[in-house]
Amino acid sequence: MIYILEDDDNIRKLVSYALEREGFDVCGFDAPHDLRDALSTAVPQLFLLDIMLPGEDGLSILKSLRKNPVTANIPVIMLTAKGSEFDKVTGLDMGADDYIAKPFGMTELISRVRAVLRRYEKTALREKIYQIGSLYVNPAKHIIEVSGKNVELSYKEYSLLTVLLEADGNVVERETLLAKVWGEYYAESRTLDVHIRKLRVKLGEAGELIKTVKNIGYKIGG
Repeated sequence: MIYILEDDDNIRKLVSYALEREGFDVCGFDAPHDLRDALSTAVPQLFLLDIMLPGEDGLSILKSLRKNPVTANIPVIMLTAKGSEFDKVTGLDMGADDYIAKPFGMTELISRVRAVLRRYEKTALREKIYQIGSLYVNPAKHIIEVSGKNVELSYKEYSLLTVLLEADGNVVERETLLAKVWGEYYAESRTLDVHIRKLRVKLGEAGELIKTVKNIGYKIGG
């Protein structure tokens, strides 16, 4: 999914149409508050932000995206009529991944969108980050957040969560969970259920993402 924040209806519709023709899912917004509302339910692969917006400029929005752990690493391309070298450097220094001055061609835009997404995918492979609904987990930095709020987990709870996340939505059998989390100190099956229950409680609203697959095991998402 690509989110486009652009107050010019014609440009927003044109960009959306061009990207959709290339197979991208697109959601367009003409005001910052609509974009923020959408982020409460789904996080995109990429942001396209106009700079000159009524009420709040795109650079301010970029700054807030980079401060939020959930969106901090999501690529951002600035689309703007302000095309001076100073403006471009300012945007890039604030964390934009690319900067396209208006007017621009659709072919160039699509090419640069693909290039930014390719770079992001390579980075994500080096440092796997999980985002499922309101749940954000960065194993490399040991960050667990739900709706932007930090969640403290015990070692066993954290291990269970990461094993489920690494399965990419597939079911993890009970025996596999017990072996990977408790290892040679193989716990009783009831111990697993107790830890899953505690994990769900600590994750709050995101706890419902952990699904029980009767007589088999557990999975997350899907």
